[in-house]
Amino acid sequence: MTNFAYDYIVTVNNMSKEKLTIERLIQEAETFCSEQSKIQYKELYGVTDGKAVGTFVEHLFQRSLQLKFEVEVGSSAKGIDLPSADILTDIKVTSIKQPQSSCPFKDAKQKIFGLGYNLLVFVYDKTDDSETQTTTLSFVSCSFIKKERTADYTTTFRLREMIKDGANENDIIAYLQDRNLPVDESALSDIAKQIIDTPPEQGYLTISNALQWRLQYQRIVELKENISGIERIVVNGK
Repeated sequence: MTNFAYDYIVTVNNMSKEKLTIERLIQEAETFCSEQSKIQYKELYGVTDGKAVGTFVEHLFQRSLQLKFEVEVGSSAKGIDLPSADILTDIKVTSIKQPQSSCPFKDAKQKIFGLGYNLLVFVYDKTDDSETQTTTLSFVSCSFIKKERTADYTTTFRLREMIKDGANENDIIAYLQDRNLPVDESALSDIAKQIIDTPPEQGYLTISNALQWRLQYQRIVELKENISGIERIVVNGK
C-alpha cells in the first residue's frame, strides 16, 4: 500500500469519528473503570512497579479513546497525554495504597495558580490471583480536575484567607518564604502582586516541593461535597 493510500484511509477513518470533548472524556472514563474492573490481566501479575502499572493503564485508556474518537494523543516530548487545546488533560494512574504521582516542574506559581492543565486521575486497587496468575485492577476512584483546581490545598487556602484579612505584599512574601516556595527571591514580589491582584482559586491537591512536583490525591479520593471544577466519576455504582 502506498503512503498516499494509507494516509487517505486514516483520514477517512478519522472523519467518521466523533470529536472528543471533556464531557465525553468523563463518560468514557466511567465506562473504562467499570469494564476494566472485570478483566484479569496476566501481564500485570506480580508487577510491583506502580509506574509500570500506570503506564499500562494509561495506554489502554488512550487506545480506547483513539478507537472511538478523533483525539490528539500526546508524546513524552509534549508532556501531556491529551494535549489539544480543547481537552488539555494529563492522565494520572495511581494505587489506592499511596495515591500520588509526579509531574514536571515548570514554574513555582503552579503551586499557587494550578498546573496549567486538567487532570484525569484513576485510582486502583490491585489484586493478584495466585491460582490463575492474573491481576485484577478494581478502580476505587476516578476524578476529573479542572486546571483551576490543581493548585496546592494548604497554600491556596492560607493565601485566600490572608487576602480576605487585608494582607499586603510584604505579608504575602513572608508567607511564601516560610513555605519554601522554590523561586528566586527577586521573583517573589511579582508573585505577591499577582496574588493580591488575582487571588488564586482553592486548590485540592497536595503538592510537595521537589525537582519534580509530587502530587498527592488523598483529598480528592476522600472528597464528599460537590466542588465546582472537580467531577467525581461514578465507579462501580459509588
